[in-house]
Amino acid sequence: MAGYLDIAAHFRNRIASGALAPGQRLPTLREVMAEFDVAQQTAGRAYKVLKAEGLTKATTGGGTVVADPASAIDARVRGWAATGRALSADESSEIVEIGTVSADEPVATRLEVEPGSQVFVRRRVVSRGGVPAHLTSSYYLAEVVAATPELAEPTSTGGSRELAAQRLGARQDRVLEEVTSRQATDDEKTRLGLTGSGPTVVTQVTRTVWLVDGRIVEVAVKVCPGATVLRWSTPLG
Repeated sequence: MAGYLDIAAHFRNRIASGALAPGQRLPTLREVMAEFDVAQQTAGRAYKVLKAEGLTKATTGGGTVVADPASAIDARVRGWAATGRALSADESSEIVEIGTVSADEPVATRLEVEPGSQVFVRRRVVSRGGVPAHLTSSYYLAEVVAATPELAEPTSTGGSRELAAQRLGARQDRVLEEVTSRQATDDEKTRLGLTGSGPTVVTQVTRTVWLVDGRIVEVAVKVCPGATVLRWSTPLG
């Protein structure tokens, strides 16, 4: 029988592959219960995970639909502006590392700097209902940290990017998310509470966020339990 994380991963994969497009309706909870042979509570928890990740949104009379990536940014901005937090009600965030590091090639490329350049990092574990949900490392250029000295403080409201955009004087405009699966490092397994001594597969989401004036405000690497599999078919001949 599938667990709620398995169901969430199923729909996450379909959204990432384009099989479910922005605005398209997801199955009802009753349909999910029948398809995966689970209780309503399990189906509901899966949908809560997708909503918390900004992948879906609830509509009036239209059920749950796939969110436009820009709408996830808007929701974070509205939540942060209203409450000073961009985290959901059941989420908590613990900072596990703050400092300056040498950017590896993937991060440097997305920040548009040379590999080995010094960049600032905030690494945190976000939990939902007390259970680790993801380990995220957010990377910032020096100019962003200079404008937002709070980034160097060991507190987290989930709204660091929103605060940085405000201090830089430009709203967030677009986000690119790249999804892959790989083996977890020992540190990631410990931080996420993943058991077992053998290889453990995790999903990595690399997110680049631009401001409306074209500047990059943040590159974040989020590591989540479980594997994401993307599938597509291409006609030949």
